[in-house]
Amino acid sequence: MDSVAWDARYSGSDLVWSAGPNTFVEELVGPMAPGSVLDVAAGEGRNALWLAERGWDATSADFSPVAVERARDIAGRRLGADAGPFRALVADALEPLPTAPSGDGYDLVLFAYLQLPDAQWRRALARGVEAVRPGGAVLVVCHASRNLADGVGGPQDPAVLHDPDDVLAAAADLPVEVVSSDLRERVVDGADRPALDTVVLLRRVAD
Repeated sequence: MDSVAWDARYSGSDLVWSAGPNTFVEELVGPMAPGSVLDVAAGEGRNALWLAERGWDATSADFSPVAVERARDIAGRRLGADAGPFRALVADALEPLPTAPSGDGYDLVLFAYLQLPDAQWRRALARGVEAVRPGGAVLVVCHASRNLADGVGGPQDPAVLHDPDDVLAAAADLPVEVVSSDLRERVVDGADRPALDTVVLLRRVAD
């Protein structure tokens, strides 16, 4: 889907995604000390908003201008004086990403369900690694290929699904080390089985 198609999807009255954070973002990022975070292909900004509420300096980026406006509207209602800064920007995951406010790179770059064909996915991951500072983290959460046969929900096109080994292969030539790489089960309300997600945490190293 291109940005125009996503604009149409985000133009409805209801949220496209849930208001709360992804369960793996909550689990893995929750214990981290707040810093600066870039949420790539963030949609309505649910993960970035949740992090801003916990003191992070959060940038939510998406190539859909409608999604970005929705993120800004939600932020206006949800974020109080005690929250960290929040900004929502129009940006394409395949192009150079917004610069961290400090100018030194983000402490965390987050990819939550950016489902692209392999060549585009590798390009997006490289952009994310470029945007994070040495010592910072890149967290990837995506629908796994095995989800087609053994899970539930998510895209049904195998070309945009990535198992942990696929993500590690895409990261092999990038300046990162692997902190963790797992195929994880995610409970889906009303489903008779869990979804299967790839969850990979990378750490940026010096070039």
